Amino acid sequence: MAGPDGSVTIDAVMRVFLLLAAAASLAAQTGENVLLVVNGNDAASREIAEYYRPRRGVPVSNVCTLASTSNEEIDWATYQQQIERPVADCLKKRGLAEKVLYIVTTLGVPLKIDGPGSGQMSERASVDSELTLLYGKLKGVHYERPGGVANPYFMRREESFGHPRFPIYLVTRLAAWDAADVKAMIDRSLAARNRGRFVIDAGESNPKNPSPGNEWLKTAAILLPADRTVFDETKKVLYLQPDVIGYASWGSNDPNRKLRILGFRWLPGAVATEFVSTNARTFKRPPDNWSYSDWGDRPHLWFGSPQGLTGDLLHEGVTGASGNVYEPFLQGCVRPDYLLPAYYHGHNLAESFYVGMPWLSWQGIVAGDPLCSLGKP
Repeated sequence: MAGPDGSVTIDAVMRVFLLLAAAASLAAQTGENVLLVVNGNDAASREIAEYYRPRRGVPVSNVCTLASTSNEEIDWATYQQQIERPVADCLKKRGLAEKVLYIVTTLGVPLKIDGPGSGQMSERASVDSELTLLYGKLKGVHYERPGGVANPYFMRREESFGHPRFPIYLVTRLAAWDAADVKAMIDRSLAARNRGRFVIDAGESNPKNPSPGNEWLKTAAILLPADRTVFDETKKVLYLQPDVIGYASWGSNDPNRKLRILGFRWLPGAVATEFVSTNARTFKRPPDNWSYSDWGDRPHLWFGSPQGLTGDLLHEGVTGASGNVYEPFLQGCVRPDYLLPAYYHGHNLAESFYVGMPWLSWQGIVAGDPLCSLGKP
């Protein structure tokens, strides 16, 4: 906007600058902005990387091969020696620290870091969430280990991700029950289109004691187009929904949810999030007859928990999903009121999940191809 004398105001200049920066960020989001992290000691990790790299045009120089354990759970010393330091070396020595926006880990790269502490001061974290801080660490930033770190991109759904505006990496994981499931997920990401329905299953509300989670689910439904949204807040669990492009619910924490498989017809590009504490605790597939139970049924737990699993969603046909490796607490879960509207409006998969993720160096992971996008509605 021009001033009274016809001069250009600082506000107008800043608006133009921000628009140009956003356009540049969007244009930059290609395979050249991905660092693909592979465990050279794991056959599935190598197979997935070899499948993904050419399909997204990731340069060979952007492949970072580790010599790490394939154990899903590791300690902090192993994380630093076998993952963080080698990944940092790949970024620094190849001049990729600024250009890379997304770090993509693969099935076979360790999943979670065990540590001391409890509650919101726990030192447990997912490997992927800890790697988000590597950008800052390369700049000399020190982060305390206990508890989570506020995500600077959280709630910024009007902004495109880029450096140095947001001093983190967005980390996603190409993981599912096996390499075949991951390859199918990659194929679906390449076929994503902005069509289909958003299904939001909030569960029954209690007016006297409303749950923040239910409010977030309701807000997500309000922010999405009414003619493309199915919203339910009754005891009924939504199963067998057709043409689903986005989904959010309480998952196995809904007391009325009994079935592992929703029976949805998922469209290519579909994303999902559930308020479940341990759904990404493992990518080891349970027996087909395994079902949800309660914490007291210890012989029936799968990897220490009776709760639902992110891997089931991916196996059923979801293209991207969030999950938690340990207890994140509700306020640490991905917020569907930011994730789903951002994805609908054209943010890519990584941006959409991280714009809804409150904390880093915490329990969350995002399974999927970061570059997957529905495009504009």
